[in-house]
Amino acid sequence: MNTHSTKAQLFASLTAYLQDLQESGLDGIPADLATLKETDTAQQPAAIPKQSIESKMTEELNTPEIHETLEQIRKSLGPCQRCKLGATRKNLVFGVGNPKARLVFVGEGPGADEDAQGEPFVGDAGKMLNRIIAAMELKREDVYICNVVKCRPPQNRPPESDEVSTCSPFLLRQLQSVKPEVIVALGTSAAQALLQTKIPISKMRGKFHDFHGMPLMPTYHPSYLLRTGGNSDSFWSVWDDMTQVLQYLKLPVPNKSRNK
Repeated sequence: MNTHSTKAQLFASLTAYLQDLQESGLDGIPADLATLKETDTAQQPAAIPKQSIESKMTEELNTPEIHETLEQIRKSLGPCQRCKLGATRKNLVFGVGNPKARLVFVGEGPGADEDAQGEPFVGDAGKMLNRIIAAMELKREDVYICNVVKCRPPQNRPPESDEVSTCSPFLLRQLQSVKPEVIVALGTSAAQALLQTKIPISKMRGKFHDFHGMPLMPTYHPSYLLRTGGNSDSFWSVWDDMTQVLQYLKLPVPNKSRNK
């Protein structure tokens, strides 16, 4: 094959490649480069402009995500059978409260009352949580309440790791939709699942932790307070935690006196 033929084939391949790039949406390829004649092969090819494919990808990554509503997430979840809990539940328990709440409470999973009614924290533990919210001089409808898993584990056992990993993406989407200023994790299972740790709740509570850029305060579960009594040390530990939450939110801290 002679030198002229080799140059011609090389030129034709280069031209076709550049035309493909141009047709695929790469901006800025000079029009005259795609229409060069074979006689122009002695000239150096024009450089591809600065706005390259990498810059386009960067622009896409920096584009704000479309806000996903709680209704859209619930619809995406559907009549979920993604883990074994779907086979034993009565109702899927998604979440309740203000979709733009500054404060979100996250429990471990629904109990019997929640499974029956399809709403989180409506049983005895829910009444204790309502008491905590009222003590903060907030209303239940001011906050958002949900669980790590959306279906009741049999016999109210803690959610298993595969159940948590299956349901956690939907919880994360809920939290990203609400965009709370503070998250409160209620109990050991919820705190350990959210923070991916095995540290006991007694060692986690009392200070903020980071959860995807959101401050998270672990505290005792309301059902634990029911077992230990409404004026127990654990109740006042929870109140200490909620005091920090209120201070972070720059809300007034009600003056509570401990009854001896």
